[in-house]
Amino acid sequence: MSGDSLSRRLFMSAAAAVPAVPVLLASDRIAIFDPPPARVRIVAATASSVVGPARYTAAEIKQIQSQGKDVQIILPANADELNKSLPDADVVFGALNAEWLAKAKSLRWMQATEAGMERVLFPELIKSDVVVTNMARMFAPAISETCIAMLLSLTRGLNKFYYPQFQKRTWNAERNSLVEVDGMTMGIVGMGGIGQATAMRAHFGFNMRILATDAKPMAKPIFVDTLRDPAWLMEMVPQVDMLVSAAPSTKETEAMFNEKVFRAMKKTAYFINLSRGALVDENALARALKEGWIAGAGLDPARTEPLPSTHPFWDCPNLVITCHSAGFSPQRQIRLIGLLAENVRRYTSGLPLMNVVDKQRGY
Repeated sequence: MSGDSLSRRLFMSAAAAVPAVPVLLASDRIAIFDPPPARVRIVAATASSVVGPARYTAAEIKQIQSQGKDVQIILPANADELNKSLPDADVVFGALNAEWLAKAKSLRWMQATEAGMERVLFPELIKSDVVVTNMARMFAPAISETCIAMLLSLTRGLNKFYYPQFQKRTWNAERNSLVEVDGMTMGIVGMGGIGQATAMRAHFGFNMRILATDAKPMAKPIFVDTLRDPAWLMEMVPQVDMLVSAAPSTKETEAMFNEKVFRAMKKTAYFINLSRGALVDENALARALKEGWIAGAGLDPARTEPLPSTHPFWDCPNLVITCHSAGFSPQRQIRLIGLLAENVRRYTSGLPLMNVVDKQRGY
């Protein structure tokens, strides 16, 4: 049996039958530390050049430390404290750079606090034996709600008609340009946590037909009509009334939403980007909006943030931008700490970690 066809159940059975090794990895992103560590030293870190104390409440620290017998969390207040703590760390919460990774001689696992990995992974980390896990699906509820909010703002005329006139204290009813989304077709590129959460809300909440693409082999969710590989994109695009970007930022997805894609869309269709600005050819999108190739767009991220005052997006009609804030909510922090704590429990118990990243593919 090839490594690519190794099943999770077979891997777990085989793992139990072989001598214990520090880390067991399989092609379906299983990471197990066996034997489990007798003690855990966790350092909260950031790859930023400015190091400050990580922000965890006393209750959050207690929640994480209670997952094992000897779990300690170090919260460095500055770069000097971080440098001193890294050699003894076997776990890092957050991110590192190449210099700090070289000092973390005992590091076995890094739990990133982001879902996207393009700012977290670097060549030395990719080549290392350090297991990386991320926050995939933890931001999905809030981001998918933002997607629906953008879509309704565009189709119900809130941004184009009603928000502007509210500022002017005027009352002019718009009845000719409003659109219902019920029963429309949504195309989603990337069926990870955000893509699936958006598809579920669109299908069950608005009776939408869902078409989707994803690079990973996966079972088609019941709320998705058709799921194909990325090569199907240009066949899918002309069919949809709204096209949603939820794919990870990789070399393969760089500027994938370009002039060819926008010209293939219906003139009545909408484009929503929930992923990263790097996936979008922004000049092409600006032209699409100004020249009427598509009906409107909603963006959470941009290539350059904050968006420069000279950017063409500022002059685009029917565009909604939410300043890369779609993933924020009080509930988000609860989920983040919950995943951190659960993975610490798994790490100390010799169980498979959740959200293991394929470092070669970048997600």
